[in-house]
Amino acid sequence: MTTYRIDPITDARWAEFVERNPSSSVFHSLPWLQAVKRTYGYEPAVLTTTPPSTPLTNGILFCQVKSWLTGRRLVSLPFSDHCEPLTAGTDALTEIARELKASTGAGKWKYVELRPVSEMPLLSGAATSFSCMLHMLDISAPAADILRKTHKTSIQQPIKRAEREGIEIERGSSEPLLKAFYDLMVKTRRRHQVPPQPIAWFRNLGETMGERMKIRVARLKGEPIASILTLQHKNTLIYKYSASDNAFNNLGATPYLIWDSIVDGKASGCTAMDLGRSETDNPGLIDFKRRWGATAMQLNYLRWSGVPAGDAARGRLSGLGKRVFGMMPDFVLQMTGRILYRHIG
Repeated sequence: MTTYRIDPITDARWAEFVERNPSSSVFHSLPWLQAVKRTYGYEPAVLTTTPPSTPLTNGILFCQVKSWLTGRRLVSLPFSDHCEPLTAGTDALTEIARELKASTGAGKWKYVELRPVSEMPLLSGAATSFSCMLHMLDISAPAADILRKTHKTSIQQPIKRAEREGIEIERGSSEPLLKAFYDLMVKTRRRHQVPPQPIAWFRNLGETMGERMKIRVARLKGEPIASILTLQHKNTLIYKYSASDNAFNNLGATPYLIWDSIVDGKASGCTAMDLGRSETDNPGLIDFKRRWGATAMQLNYLRWSGVPAGDAARGRLSGLGKRVFGMMPDFVLQMTGRILYRHIG
């Protein structure tokens, strides 16, 4: 069996394959790949056993990250919570995995990383590099039933309080909404002691995703106090980014925004909501998503590597952030994000 490498942006077969494949996600989609390439310069590639000029039957998607700081890597996929290998049978997966393993052994890549949703027992020689939780919420039921099953004090009461406080929600993808969202994102990332991703990333997402990206901003007396950014892929709504002003977190704006997105998503035909990943050392975030009624599953990222699992560069950047990022002026913090995210995808 022969493997082939294709460019998913220029090869029209990829977009068609993603559209008809039931296991595909927004992270496989052409708009996501275009935004990643525009913002960070990463080159996407797909390995497949399908011969040229015939409809694709399988494929594993990667981006090539070439960094002087973190090394040359194949990652499936940078800035993506998950990216399932789209291989229906075991033969194609085994053959592509063999080539990936060989490429690290030959020293071509520092490591190759997969971020599958399902377990991948056939990938011999791959080690777990990172584990987290993925939360999926069924939103196919009537809205009243969904809300009734949420946690009363953590979800229902904050939503009612936001309504009582007169919090208003503005929706769309305009530049003023993007600016309001990003200002809150800078505040949130500072609290977490990490730099924000460049505003160009969110702007490019808006341009490539079109109406499938939506920003929601909660305002109190006209002032932005919380915001979320959602995406849509087929019948799945993706809760991707959230930001808020910590001084107003007790007013329930974020649950109010999420609930608004669920109601809107249902009207657009969505039956599931991807609430994203949570790191296992963040029990508060895990509980928050669980209280929406979401089902949690463990994600195990897999890596073939010439270095020990566990990204040393990630550890160095995390340590540096705890000491420095929280003290940086906003413009320096944003500039740092523009530089660092090109290396840590």
